[in-house]
Amino acid sequence: MRRLTTEQYTEGILRGDRVVLSRAITLVESTLPTDRTLAAELLEAILPHTGRSFRVGITGVPGVGKSTFIEAFGNHVISLGKKLAVLTVDPSSERSGGSILGDKTRMETLVNQPTAYVRPSPSGTSLGGVTRSTRQAMLLCEAAGYEVIFVETVGVGQSETVVHGMTDFFLLLMLAGAGDELQGIKRGIMEMADAVVINKADGDNLIRAKQARAAYENALHLMPLSASGWQPPVQLCSALAGTGIAEVWTVLEKYRQATQPGGYFARKRQEQNRHWLHETIQQTLEETFYQNPAVRSRLAQTEEAVKTGRLSAWRAAEELLKTYRERQTESRL
Repeated sequence: MRRLTTEQYTEGILRGDRVVLSRAITLVESTLPTDRTLAAELLEAILPHTGRSFRVGITGVPGVGKSTFIEAFGNHVISLGKKLAVLTVDPSSERSGGSILGDKTRMETLVNQPTAYVRPSPSGTSLGGVTRSTRQAMLLCEAAGYEVIFVETVGVGQSETVVHGMTDFFLLLMLAGAGDELQGIKRGIMEMADAVVINKADGDNLIRAKQARAAYENALHLMPLSASGWQPPVQLCSALAGTGIAEVWTVLEKYRQATQPGGYFARKRQEQNRHWLHETIQQTLEETFYQNPAVRSRLAQTEEAVKTGRLSAWRAAEELLKTYRERQTESRL
């Protein structure tokens, strides 16, 4: 396939060309040095056209029905006349590096909507399954005119913290039976939530769902109020039956209306941008370190020495960093 120029990528994205958008996201996911350079140029070019979407992070406990919820919720958002992008991360195999990339098959009706764009990406080695390029993909989707962006986590480990740090609203999906689940869920995740939605609140499960709502409401009231002053509500819905979905969107709209006038919404975005700067620096330094030829030539031997106890991890790190600094100094001379 013919390689596009920065200008061709930019023009295609700004006119909403989904094929060009997909190629651009593939570009920012690439680890090739030439692709990284082009991706950086592209992101600079589209930056003035970003920041106008409503970014929504979605996470949930295993078995909560995230894909079904996202499809139902996404279809509702589209019915309101909005363009929606869904960035969802599929867990990669640790052994083969392969990824199922199954969300497009699980969200058939959403994928077929002309105003929806679903992009599954392999998690690779990224923390908690959130790809390092998710932020860049979000900016590309904003430049392409998508007004609402869902970012789904795989619901493991620290990925919730990562997604919370790149979205405007953080939605936590839960199931009925709050007694057990309230014990199992981390307090930190509950504190991050801007709303808790209990899914599968239908049929014989409706009574348990109402009981769970009361338990979650009590738990949330015991937690300190966020800087926004927003009290996270607990909603009931059934993605399968399509009930309660419109009410969830109403909550999101109320949040935006409550946090924008006082400037909290904008300040949160600014703080996220600052955080992205420092995280990018850390990631770039780490990549540069491990790609350094001198470091790569010594790494396996040093790792073996640490594993067998012949060298402390602290000393090994110091020696490798010294090797890195010396090689960097030599390259500048």
